[in-house]
Amino acid sequence: MLKERVITALILLPIVLWCVFGGVIGAFPVFATVLVLIAAYEWTALMRLTSYAQRFAFIAVVAFGLAYFQHQGFNTNTGLLMVAATLGWLIALGWVMRYPTQAEQWDTPARLSIIGLFLLLPTWAGLVALHAQSPWWLMYVLLLVWGADTGAYFAGRRFGRVKLAPNVSPAKTREGLYGGLVLTSLIIAGVTAYLSLDVMRSVLFMSISLLTVLASVLGDLFESMAKRRAGIKDSGKIFPGHGGALDRIDSITAAAPVFMAGWWLAGGF
Repeated sequence: MLKERVITALILLPIVLWCVFGGVIGAFPVFATVLVLIAAYEWTALMRLTSYAQRFAFIAVVAFGLAYFQHQGFNTNTGLLMVAATLGWLIALGWVMRYPTQAEQWDTPARLSIIGLFLLLPTWAGLVALHAQSPWWLMYVLLLVWGADTGAYFAGRRFGRVKLAPNVSPAKTREGLYGGLVLTSLIIAGVTAYLSLDVMRSVLFMSISLLTVLASVLGDLFESMAKRRAGIKDSGKIFPGHGGALDRIDSITAAAPVFMAGWWLAGGF
């Protein structure tokens, strides 16, 4: 398993970096589109759809939404979508904290289809908008997500005792969460110092960044909850050793729109 994970990562990393920094216009939006559409197909399994017609109908709706936001560009409507997605994650937080007692509130194919749209469309729009601002801003958010995951992994293995959300993801611990926060706080402090913002803007930037880190943890937990409810271990097998596309972007589904909502409301940095 470890060998597969390493080989897959070594293949994917240069592809991702080329799409982000390659300078070819449209490369990253196309890459993000393919990734999100694969994730949309995987989401239909969590909806427990067995008909290919129903599954591809959902993908078609997602594709239409992506085309709409591509045509619109990042405008007020897209900014409001980011804010709406952020508020939606507050609802998701309640579901995760109370799982499985409130699962009936969201666990129907119709409701999961709506959730899937609010999960995937803001993810794509947020990632593409970040990349349009600068590939480095996109890498910053990805670094926060990776830092939270890495810090949680090592701190959890070394110090993990108290379960974070035992009904959703028994392997995650509060100590792991604290480890992720420590590592990402160092990243945030370094970038804040580099930006040379005034005091108020620095506090605002750090607050948005920390909220983004916490959102990334919630995104991971939410997908774990949906998979557990559906009786699925991995969302797919497209990435050997890593699972599916949805498994790879679960944290990003919350982190990207939350950071972009903060960016939009703050008027950029």
